[in-house]
Amino acid sequence: MFLWGTATAAYQIEGAADEDGRGPSVWDTFSHEPGRTREGHTGDVACDHYHRWPEDVALMAGLGVNAYRFSIAWPRVQPAGSGPVNARGLDFYDRLVDALLEAGITPVPTLFHWDLPQALEDGGGWLARDTAHRFAEYAALAAGRLADRVRMWITLNEPFVHMAYGYAMGIHAPGRALMTGALPAAHHQLLGHGLAVGALRAAGAEQVLITNNCTPVWSASDAAADLAAAEAYDVLHNRLFNDPVLIGKYPDLSAYGVANLDSVHDGDLDIIAAPLDGIGINYYNPTRIAAPSADAGLPFEDAGISGYPTTAFGWPVVPDGLRELLVHLKDRYGDALPPVYVTENGCSQEDVPGPDGVVDDRGRIAYLERHIQAVRRAQREGVDVRGYFVWSLLDNFEWAEGYHQRFGLVHVDFATQRRTPKASYAWLRDFLAAAED
Repeated sequence: MFLWGTATAAYQIEGAADEDGRGPSVWDTFSHEPGRTREGHTGDVACDHYHRWPEDVALMAGLGVNAYRFSIAWPRVQPAGSGPVNARGLDFYDRLVDALLEAGITPVPTLFHWDLPQALEDGGGWLARDTAHRFAEYAALAAGRLADRVRMWITLNEPFVHMAYGYAMGIHAPGRALMTGALPAAHHQLLGHGLAVGALRAAGAEQVLITNNCTPVWSASDAAADLAAAEAYDVLHNRLFNDPVLIGKYPDLSAYGVANLDSVHDGDLDIIAAPLDGIGINYYNPTRIAAPSADAGLPFEDAGISGYPTTAFGWPVVPDGLRELLVHLKDRYGDALPPVYVTENGCSQEDVPGPDGVVDDRGRIAYLERHIQAVRRAQREGVDVRGYFVWSLLDNFEWAEGYHQRFGLVHVDFATQRRTPKASYAWLRDFLAAAED
């Protein structure tokens, strides 16, 4: 069965930051620090999904999706990131899973979508090896409660983005700006993934995946310096997180002045390369790379992409980039590439209800239609794609951008929490109904 779904993340929609024993996450801390997020927005309330989840499940049922990718908030399950389970936190996900199954929707939980318990960050966060072991313990607790009904699990969401934005550049929580000093956070996330794979399977999980954010890397020119820069960026963004999982080794990091990752211990790569039942790929746009200027500090520079329409985020809209990416992954990894699920794809727009209350987001309709066509072209070229999840079900807290970027199929009035399905919701509903015929 091909999975047609939508996707969300806990901190972006749940709210209820202090309820039922939930502990603080790095995003609670970060978003409350002045100047960290646009206009000081926080996820304290977000979409209030913690209380309004029955309405949101009904919206998914009305949409006709057969899968829902959400994330479990680690601070709800283990408020300090270790120790006994917070039963009230897991109760929420227990109710959600049951409601999804009753509606005929496959639950696809992600265990880590960037909301590390603050207590673990205080102990070093993903720079500390111990966090990988705590993650496996948390995975066992979540699966011990839910794996009797949840078949498919995702360990991590976009470890590249979390390392780069959270630990290298300080744009996201926890707000560290360590540049190449952030590389241990890459290895420890991947080690945590590998350890969690074993914990999930021991608890009865049938299918385990990881979700990586990937991008086609375009060289700014055929000049040797630009080609070398593009290769260096591909290593960092794509291969650093795919190679260890799929082929059991790290790529050459010499462009970053790194001969070997000191954080890698004997046996780690065997753990990281534990066989998977699929891989999640999040795609938004290609990246065009040029040779760095003298003061760049990294072996590449983003050269930008022109000649394409852009989203409200300023991201270029290149639907065929998704086909290019999927085919490239097949060509690069061959038989080592498991079945692929596009676990995020979507666009932000300036979505404003009209006088009649309708949100006419026809640009999003065109975006989704063309990206779905790109997936089908990739399938015809031999890529085993088994799912496509739209980001996102709801307008939500968009990290450092606060509530200023709207990705949802459903418009949310954050003052009243009123949900209004957009034109794209109706289009996808009709598309999915026709696809069943």
